[in-house]
Amino acid sequence: MDENKMKKDISGDGRETEKDKQLESWKENSDGKGLTTNHGVKVDHTDDSLKAGQRGPTLMEDFHFREKMMHFDHERIPERVVHARGSAAHGYFQLYEPVPELTKAKIFNDPSKQTPVFVRFSTVVGFRGSADTVRDVRGFATKFYTEEGNWDLVGNNMPVFFIQDAIKFPDLVHAIKPEPHNEMPQASAAHDNFWDFVSLMPESIHMIMWVLSDRAIPKSYSTMQGFGVHTFRLINAEGKSRFVKFHWKPVNGVYSLVWDEAQKIAGKDPDFNRRDLWDLIEAGVYPEYELGMQIVEEEDEFAFDFDLLDPTKIIPEELVPVKIVGKMVLNRNPDNFFAETEQVAFHPGHVIPGIDFTNDPLLQGRLFSYLDTQITRLGGTNFNEIPINRPLAEVHNNQRDGFMRQTINKGRTNYSPNSLRGGHPLPVPEEMGGYRHYMEKVEGKKIRERSNSFKDFFSQAKLFYDSMSDTEKKHILEAFHFELGKVEVMEVRQRMVYMMANVDMELARKIAAGIGADPPEDEKMVREAARDARPRVTGRKSVDVSPALSQENLKGTSIKGRKVAILVDNGFDYQAVAKVREMLMDNDAMVHIVSQFHGMIKSSTGEELKTDKNHVTTASVLYDAIFIPGGEESVQAMKKQGDVIHFINEAYKHCKPVGITGEAVELLSMSATGVTETQMGVRSDMGVVTAGKDVNMSEFVMKFKDAIMEHRHWGREKTGVPA
Repeated sequence: MDENKMKKDISGDGRETEKDKQLESWKENSDGKGLTTNHGVKVDHTDDSLKAGQRGPTLMEDFHFREKMMHFDHERIPERVVHARGSAAHGYFQLYEPVPELTKAKIFNDPSKQTPVFVRFSTVVGFRGSADTVRDVRGFATKFYTEEGNWDLVGNNMPVFFIQDAIKFPDLVHAIKPEPHNEMPQASAAHDNFWDFVSLMPESIHMIMWVLSDRAIPKSYSTMQGFGVHTFRLINAEGKSRFVKFHWKPVNGVYSLVWDEAQKIAGKDPDFNRRDLWDLIEAGVYPEYELGMQIVEEEDEFAFDFDLLDPTKIIPEELVPVKIVGKMVLNRNPDNFFAETEQVAFHPGHVIPGIDFTNDPLLQGRLFSYLDTQITRLGGTNFNEIPINRPLAEVHNNQRDGFMRQTINKGRTNYSPNSLRGGHPLPVPEEMGGYRHYMEKVEGKKIRERSNSFKDFFSQAKLFYDSMSDTEKKHILEAFHFELGKVEVMEVRQRMVYMMANVDMELARKIAAGIGADPPEDEKMVREAARDARPRVTGRKSVDVSPALSQENLKGTSIKGRKVAILVDNGFDYQAVAKVREMLMDNDAMVHIVSQFHGMIKSSTGEELKTDKNHVTTASVLYDAIFIPGGEESVQAMKKQGDVIHFINEAYKHCKPVGITGEAVELLSMSATGVTETQMGVRSDMGVVTAGKDVNMSEFVMKFKDAIMEHRHWGREKTGVPA
């Protein structure tokens, strides 16, 4: 079957899955129902507690009051230590074609089946109430409800991590969280503790390059890559093992915010990414991601200039291409945020037959940590019985009791072996679907050391930086200036400058110039900053540049999901708005009519439009592009509205598409963009698309669409625009 046709056939049709049906049976709808207590007794009054007289004391016998208050007092569970700020969605995964040569996992061998999934996106450092657009790693965790049990692919939007061994995870999190003496700063790594830690941990430098790149401020969860981070194993039916790294590739391309924009959005709409995910799904513009695998044969384990088990390293796609195997579609929002998004429990140890672990020391630690955390956060060992965590596969074992037990187990036996119940539940042989770990030979002395193959700390950090476009390099430098500029202890700043000299000497000098540190001229200090780092292993597979790392090479081919603001006032050109709006909606873009005030706006020819936003409730930073139509009366009104000029200036500063037609081109002369107005023809210049009066609007909308598809027009990036 043609691969493109297979991909096309897998669409978001929203069909109800078995998991949906199961979840539906647990849902409660109070519409038209009488109020009761939790034990089912009907309640006749819920606005006043039971008292001894109208002004007397409340009586302890008021069981309704006590239950209502007790439940409220305990409605908050401990928030996650990391990944507390999250958003989630339901969907499904479907395979393009079977891969039995790679794995016996049924999810990868039946293209006709849609496997239900629940995906949670998150920031890492901030508390639950922090903003979405902070500079941070993003969690990308997927729970597959497979027929063989739940499989949790617990990843991030970056393919590497800060540390190599899980024993350093408490130190990392303590360092990056708000400083303990004053609980500041919130959801930010820009403070002394974190950079003190990093400056003493050279293994973290590769991850630092990712965090200070645009990858750390994604525009939308729908245009954000995901990675399994660790190297796992795939096992086929013959017992053959291969190494694998998992990738999620968004169908609509990969895009980010710019830092000034991200900071402003945190104030304008701290729920920006959460709202975007919700709105896309509600509008039927379903986020889609293709699942890819990088496969390495066991005999090639040591063929590279890095260690496959090192979680601070990637496998460059130019050495091992990503094999796309299927698509995930997110097509339903949660019904209850707490019951689903907050109570979902992911665990890297939730795997299914055909997927196994490697000796990655960070992964090994996570196998313990996640389970231990869920027991504390969700009240005990029965967290898997919470509806959002329940597998579709049947559960039969001898585990009983504990906090929040949901299952009512029948029978007298709860041990194995037993004869009173015929030995049931019995172990399942491997040939009948039982899980068996890969038989790997392991031997060695007990030792607290790290393999020398893990000690090349800088080669891939340099690979990442060298693979960036000039614009991306500029943004990384600016991020260093911001982050290290917040560090108060000069010794820490200086150590970081010397550390970065091991990645790129010119970058280190530019960092130093921006933070008041000495440039790296002393080679001895540079070497000491590297500690026991070793050079890359020569003579093995390697690359010096990886185009797959630059977001400039990962753009989509549509404008699906883009948000466009159309700014109007009374007397606007209705035909221009109708043409642009039609093009945007036909291409699954999101459109908002924005005006000075809420209400109905009348065009120059009498048609009316209802506004979606007014100036005070929105801003250009919340959109991917803006369009302003002509209309003499409308333009004259907007000339007096500073918010409109600010919209233009700010969108221009952030290199976003700006579309203007008819009399509205006069607004350009009032802006700080430096763009000259035109009253003739259609012109497109670095994302500014203009059209004079009485022009062919079909030509304009096509050029405006092309400008939106480009997303950012870096050629006009400059700091001189006041916005």
